[in-house]
Amino acid sequence: MEFELWMLLGIPFFFGLGWLAARVDINELVSESRTLPRGYFKGLNHLLNDQPDKAIDSFIEIVKLDPESADMHFALGNLFRRRGETERAIRVHQNLLARPDLPAEDKAHAQYELGIDYLKAGLLDRAEETFNQLVDTSYAVKARRSLLEIYQREKEWKRAIAAAEGLQDSGAGSRQKEIAQFYCELAQDALVHTASGDAMQLLDKALEADRHSVRATILRGDAQLAQGDVEEALKTWRRVEQQSVPHVALVAARLMDGYRKVGRPQEGVNLLKSYLAEASSIDLIEVVFKAVIELDGVQAAKELVVEELRRNPTLLGLDKLLEARLMDAPANIWEELSMVKNLVQRYTQKLARYQCSHCGFKARQFYWHCPGCNRWDSYPPRRTEELNVMN
Repeated sequence: MEFELWMLLGIPFFFGLGWLAARVDINELVSESRTLPRGYFKGLNHLLNDQPDKAIDSFIEIVKLDPESADMHFALGNLFRRRGETERAIRVHQNLLARPDLPAEDKAHAQYELGIDYLKAGLLDRAEETFNQLVDTSYAVKARRSLLEIYQREKEWKRAIAAAEGLQDSGAGSRQKEIAQFYCELAQDALVHTASGDAMQLLDKALEADRHSVRATILRGDAQLAQGDVEEALKTWRRVEQQSVPHVALVAARLMDGYRKVGRPQEGVNLLKSYLAEASSIDLIEVVFKAVIELDGVQAAKELVVEELRRNPTLLGLDKLLEARLMDAPANIWEELSMVKNLVQRYTQKLARYQCSHCGFKARQFYWHCPGCNRWDSYPPRRTEELNVMN
């Protein structure tokens, strides 16, 4: 009973302590709010009401009254940058950096913001120089991310690899997939300049970084073909199926051409038909369709397309069927069929696009690097109509 009584007596005591602490916090908050300039609340209110122009005017007044306020400078600089006034944002952050009494952390912050200003303004050399000065500060990870963006814009792939590895070493997460893509860019450039040996070495590094890199495998086959080793190229391209079945559509034409070169076209057709049974694709049908016409005739090609239309009904597939029908259509219906095909083809041109899974950017050709959002490997290897049918 004594213990319970003590507990009851203690409740008002602890309640009183809590009330006192709350009063102290509230009084402190009220006291601090009184020290803030009136323009601060006006600017904040304008921001909340989505009126950035008026907010900027309010914050400019505060900076005039209190030029030592670093926080207001940062807020003002960011507002200028968001409005696209990068020159004014640059001046704000340069003025901050010119202050000799600026604390080290605020100096690093101002330098980072200045680098972002330069980046937004397209002054990549100045941005790179600014970010390089931050690699030993608390803004190192952010600076390296920005440096990586710069090197990709400039297509400085070796420096991009170094920046990505630096990010990994700083604990900012894995960048292996991107590093593999950078090696692929270097390898592709080597192939353009007929340096297939250099390309092979670079692709080995790409696959070491990401053994599932479909692009590296495809390019490795291209390098082997450039060296005259068609059989090895065919073996390499066939590995794409093990990495990603949908991506076999990207190597279908290469495989068929390779099998023609080694004198085994029927083996190539049979292989591609097996891929088609596993993962239907308009691009794959296109290659198989032409090869079947060449080897087995128009009737076999029509049967192939009809079967695919049953499995995967698309307008793009219908377009191929009409193409096959026109090849042996009687003269009295040829013109009508041709008109229908032209109408279907005109409409399917809008559907025969690849679409970035991140930003939705559509393109006629397949990209490994999205021109819209700059993401790597964000394009599914299927056309938009096929993706809609699958969904």
